[in-house]
Formats: sequence, C-alpha cells, structure tokens
Amino acid sequence: MRPSGLALAVSVARLGFRRQFAYPQAALWGIVTNGFFGVLRIAILVALFGARPQVAGYTVQAAVTYAGLTQTLIAALALFGWTDFMRAVHRGEVVTDLLRPHDLLGFHAAQDAGRAAGQFVLRGLPMLALFAVGFGAVWPAGVEGWVTTVLSLLLAWALSFAFRFVVNCAAFWSPDAVGIGRFAWALWGLGCGFLMPLAFFPAWLQAALAWTPFPGMLNTPVEVWLGVRTGGDAWRALGAQLAWTVALYALAQAVLARGLRRLEIHGG
Repeated sequence: MRPSGLALAVSVARLGFRRQFAYPQAALWGIVTNGFFGVLRIAILVALFGARPQVAGYTVQAAVTYAGLTQTLIAALALFGWTDFMRAVHRGEVVTDLLRPHDLLGFHAAQDAGRAAGQFVLRGLPMLALFAVGFGAVWPAGVEGWVTTVLSLLLAWALSFAFRFVVNCAAFWSPDAVGIGRFAWALWGLGCGFLMPLAFFPAWLQAALAWTPFPGMLNTPVEVWLGVRTGGDAWRALGAQLAWTVALYALAQAVLARGLRRLEIHGG
C-alpha cells in the first residue's frame, strides 16, 4: 500500500531531520564559525551607533539581537546556498526521482523542511542561547508576539525554499547552474537583510526591495521578533510573506514542468 501524500511528506521530513545529526562535529564547528562572525557583526553594528540611543528605530540591544538572530538562522534557511536539486539534475538522479510515486517539488520541500528543522535544533538554538547569554537579547512580546514570530519564521523558510528551488531549476538549461546560484545567493543575502537591517539602507533601496520577496526571507521575521513590526503591521507583513510564497511556489511548479519537458525532449 502506497503511503498517503501527507504520510509520505512527514516520513521524508523526519528522515531529513535525522540526517542532520549524522555529523555532530561539523555542526559544532559551524557554531564556532557562525559565533565568531556574529561577534564581528555585532562589533560593527555597535560602532555604528556610537553615542546615539537609536538608529532607524533600532536600539543597540535590538541591533545586537538582529545580528544574533540572523547568524542563528543561517543554516536553517540555507542562506549561503542550496544545490541539492541542481546536483540531482546534473547527475541524472532526477530521472530516478521521476519514477517514484510522489510530487517532485513536494518531496524536496518536505526533505528541506526536515533539514531546516534539524539545523535549527542542532545549530540554531545553541547559537541563539550563546548570543542571549553573551550579549543579551530582545524577545517577542506577549502571546501575539510569539505567534506572529513563529508564523513569520515558518513562512520565511517556505519562501526561501521556493526561491532556492527556482534557482536550482537553472540546471535544466545550464551546465554552470552553480555559478547562477552563487549570483542568486549573493543577491539574496543583500536583499533579505542578512548584512544589516534593511531599515539601515537608503530609502530608495528599501522601497525597491519592498517589491521583491527577499525581505520576507529574513528581515520580516526578525523585525516581527524584535517588535519593530507589531499588531496590524506585523499581520500585513505576514500577508506579504504568504502572497510571495504562493507566487514563488506557482513559479517553481511552472519552471519545473518546463524543465522536465526539456529533459524529456532531449532524452534525459
């Protein structure tokens, strides 16, 4: 008996989660590396404030928390890139995947959900604890703050996965899809607010980025966490994340279908 779609997704996600614990030493050194660069980023942000109590609506403690949270989410959101699907295409493994009775995009989404959860538990939570103990942290305020933060983080993962999958589909057309991916990851890192809060950017650049999905992949959940966005503003930000997620998943399905037709036309 074939498992139902939900049961299969849960099983795949569980396997993706467990796989992250296969190399605990790699996770440990990842925490050390992320912690080191996190401290450097915090030092730069603190120097930016000088004697000013606030910059662009951020207190020093909020900016420090921002840096700590973005370092915490690096692995879970795969901010430095994800090439699993493009490798499967280049190696021909996608042909085997097509023989299995599952939706290809849904399968990879479930697998990545497990991977993200595993990385958050293994690397994210210890990193968050270290920054909170070492530098202090701003936490979501009240029940609504925590609810909107969790929802925003889940949408940030879904949105980031859809974007990463679309980029990976470049492998159907280019033997150098990794190069395309590197350009996309660099653009993503700038547009999502990883380098610094988007509120610190020039007004014209903030306005331009507001028309892209990038802020919803990191900047939005962190601002919701910090209370920079609260109440109706926070829910509108979540609505924008959801809309972009639906749009990018539709795009991913369309690009995947086109790529698979190209793969079949050329004989695999």
